[in-house]
Amino acid sequence: MAAVAGVYRRALPSPPAIEFSSPEGKQLFTEALGRGHMEGFFKLISYYQTQSEPAYCGLASLAVVLNALAIDPGRKWKGPWRWFDDTMLDCCEPLHKIKVKGISFRKLVCLAYCNGAKVEAFYSNESTLESFRNYVISCASSEDHHIIVSYHRAYLKQTGTGHFSPIGGYHAGKDLVLILDVARFKYPPHWVPLTLLWEAMNTVDEATGRHRGFMLICRPAMAPSILYTVSCQHKSWAATAKYLTEDVPGLLSMKEAKDFQELLAAIFTSAPMDLRDFVNWIAEVRRQEESSKTISEEEKERLAIKEEVLNQVQETELYRRVIRWLASKSCCKYIALEKDSLTEIGSKLCCQGFQLLQGKVGSSDEICCRITNLTLLNDNGDKPIAVISGNVITESAEQGVDVLVPCQTRRDGFCGCGSSNLYRKHPSIDDVLTVILLALPPNTWSCIKDEKLRDEILSLASTGSLPLLLQDEVLHLRQQLTCLSTELADSPL
Repeated sequence: MAAVAGVYRRALPSPPAIEFSSPEGKQLFTEALGRGHMEGFFKLISYYQTQSEPAYCGLASLAVVLNALAIDPGRKWKGPWRWFDDTMLDCCEPLHKIKVKGISFRKLVCLAYCNGAKVEAFYSNESTLESFRNYVISCASSEDHHIIVSYHRAYLKQTGTGHFSPIGGYHAGKDLVLILDVARFKYPPHWVPLTLLWEAMNTVDEATGRHRGFMLICRPAMAPSILYTVSCQHKSWAATAKYLTEDVPGLLSMKEAKDFQELLAAIFTSAPMDLRDFVNWIAEVRRQEESSKTISEEEKERLAIKEEVLNQVQETELYRRVIRWLASKSCCKYIALEKDSLTEIGSKLCCQGFQLLQGKVGSSDEICCRITNLTLLNDNGDKPIAVISGNVITESAEQGVDVLVPCQTRRDGFCGCGSSNLYRKHPSIDDVLTVILLALPPNTWSCIKDEKLRDEILSLASTGSLPLLLQDEVLHLRQQLTCLSTELADSPL
């Protein structure tokens, strides 16, 4: 007979912790509730979940908070339901990597931004105990602001090392915080001294060489659409992020570009080959059996926002300059890269959508997708909507998937060039390169030697002159890029 090893939970070390469901824990809850310091608890506990993998504590903590803030993922979880699950949070780091090594503090901040939250992050060595206490009290007294902490378990006499969890409340009389531990298979929710939690946060993460910390998360006044997002799914994302944030300013200080076209050539012809994959556009997917031949009003509304962002990009003067450069001989590298037809792109999206709908994002299963149709649906005389239908087959399942594609019809002669590649109606390389330029920090251009050229690019790339919807989209991308550049600075090479 074979023996099988297993562990059923852990005994919660007490002291220093007080189990939430114990008589003392209940009394602390009642007292804290009376003082108004458990307001955020009810939203969090309504969506409290257990991390689905031992290393998914950061993802589960974020999923709990995003759901508590009622932020719409803009994509379906299972069936018709849009819902955050820790297996869906993979845009800043592939899930197979997180499953092995976990996720860094800065990457989790980036994930929160990517998924529509407003985030303010603090490393413990850049904050103080008193500031942390004030933030805890503020969030515990609010339903729409929450805190996720990154700390070392050993300081609480618990097994394990680095961990993430949300804070569910605060007891002012005894200066205790309620940790809603997402590793519920290991420890239940528990109260701990705030000063001790601060000590556990004020430690160095060996993987990054940076201190741990805490992040404040709330729902933004206006949710990002999002049509574009930064992706860390390809291997060279770090080199691409470094190029855009560090190398481009240095390159522009050395190059003496005579005009705007030479400036674009200097930036893009020296870029990593994976630049076009660094910023992705997002399409909505759905199961075919849920959709038949109609588009719901919600789907139309979300698609219309994406199409308006695309339209606003294409109406900028910067976009006109980019497509003029793409039509020139100096950009053969990028024209050669833009070979995927809408059908080929749709095949990839159907495969990704299948994994998302099956809850198997990052799965290593062999997937085959056969595109069955590319149609324009026209409900009640509305504007036609492009839908790619595909049949996705794996070793164990088969699923029909629809992809709703944001599209824009361009005016004849809009780009002033003869290349048919530049008349794509769906998001493609020309608008992606435009939003990359818009998302670069303004100080990128300060090192351009030619004053007239510097003033020209500062004007063309200014976010202040953009329509509000596009402005929010660009600032969102810029924040993602900032998060990643900080992550690079934090990570040992």
